[in-house]
Amino acid sequence: MNKATLLACVAYLIWGFAALYWVETKPVSPLDLVAHRALWSVPVLVLVLLAMQRMRAGLGILRQPRALLILLASATAQACNWLIFLWAITHERATEASLGYFLLPLINVALGVFLFKEVVDRAQRVAISLAAVGMLILVVENGGLPWVALGVAVSFGLYGAIRKQVNIGAVEGLFVETLLMAPLALGWLIYSGWGGLGQYGGRVDVFLLGAGVMTAVPLICYVVASRRLPLTALGLVFYLGPSCQLFVAICIFDEPLNPIQLFSFGLVWLGLAFMAADSLRRMRNMRRLRHE
Repeated sequence: MNKATLLACVAYLIWGFAALYWVETKPVSPLDLVAHRALWSVPVLVLVLLAMQRMRAGLGILRQPRALLILLASATAQACNWLIFLWAITHERATEASLGYFLLPLINVALGVFLFKEVVDRAQRVAISLAAVGMLILVVENGGLPWVALGVAVSFGLYGAIRKQVNIGAVEGLFVETLLMAPLALGWLIYSGWGGLGQYGGRVDVFLLGAGVMTAVPLICYVVASRRLPLTALGLVFYLGPSCQLFVAICIFDEPLNPIQLFSFGLVWLGLAFMAADSLRRMRNMRRLRHE
């Protein structure tokens, strides 16, 4: 395994087992956790940019009004994603959250079609159709839409779609996003009595203060990996994250997964398998053409 693949695996493993970290902050509310993530990420990202010698580039974004507006929109989508995910894992809905991340590649395809007029190939049409059937089954079984799964997938999908509108490095972009969130986060924490900090013991305080590291480290690993790996390879490693989330939800949090839910998951996984197989086929064809 090369260094780039290892870093990608580290990023997705951290995201996959992140629920085990955030449950240690109970009984802090999800909204307070979002504020802690936004606020404590700023100093972490400042140190990272200084180490990368990219601080000037990060601060330079503050002089670009268009970029700031786009990053404000992406920061809003990011905060919504954090809030939904944190609410899910603190309300015994981690299984649904993992389904949301399994759905994310399919949501990205749908956003590409509707927002960017991208062409959908046969494998993607099959995958979206299977996922739609799986969602319909869950709607009937639950008596309503699986809002957590859809909220996680759509919010993160929109985050990616918005970020595509500005050509800015991922670390610099996250720095500005958290910087834009920081005043509101600080104001909220002051209003709420520091969001549980100093109220539930030293153990909880450590996890709250570590929220910035927990947010920034996997992203940095992902950024380095994404620059060195083909998108196809990175996409295949992606499924490590939600697979670990599902493992944590069922095997550690002991959340139920009934046969109907399992069948619905199976349809989504089958659709993803079609997309993965098609991506591998395309990658092999490209390699063959290069060697001819």
